[in-house]
Amino acid sequence: MKKGWIALGAVVLAVLLAYGWVKGTYNGLVAAEEQVAKAWADVESSYQRRADLIPNLVETVKGYAAHEKDVLTQVTEARSRVGQIRVDARGLTPGAIEQFRKAQQGLSGALSRLLAVAERYPDLKANQNFLDLQTQLEGTENRINVARTRYNEAARAYNTRIRSFPANLFARAFGFEPKPYFQAEEGAQKVPKVRF
Repeated sequence: MKKGWIALGAVVLAVLLAYGWVKGTYNGLVAAEEQVAKAWADVESSYQRRADLIPNLVETVKGYAAHEKDVLTQVTEARSRVGQIRVDARGLTPGAIEQFRKAQQGLSGALSRLLAVAERYPDLKANQNFLDLQTQLEGTENRINVARTRYNEAARAYNTRIRSFPANLFARAFGFEPKPYFQAEEGAQKVPKVRF
């Protein structure tokens, strides 16, 4: 009789330990996935800040460079395309991130052309509003870079966790899929040529 109680106690203890381990592992995976979602939201927030600065920048340039209408239109259209793309943090796929990255790349190119136009107008370059907006835009670009780096760090930690033993034994069964990284634009590794 005593051996039966000991065996039953051992089984109950094993079940409780297994339950605690599964619960802890599952909750750890949820926390890691939430960190990825938060990091992605930070990426989107940084890009949104840039998008919010663009109308003010365009209006400031418009007053000085009215005949540069094509560039101003390109910036406005690129910003509009960027605003139409929404990537849910739960549905992060390489394709979704690539679509998001390409839209942002288009906006970056249009902004570069806008800033090149500004170089042709000395009065504009000296305008305090333009200088302030340009400084804010530069700071925002830095924030975007930091947010992308933090997203990649969160994705790496999450991906490592779901692939590591013993969590990998049931991570996919519970729907934990790898998260893609935010990668550099194609050709970004090429050094730009500077000519004077």
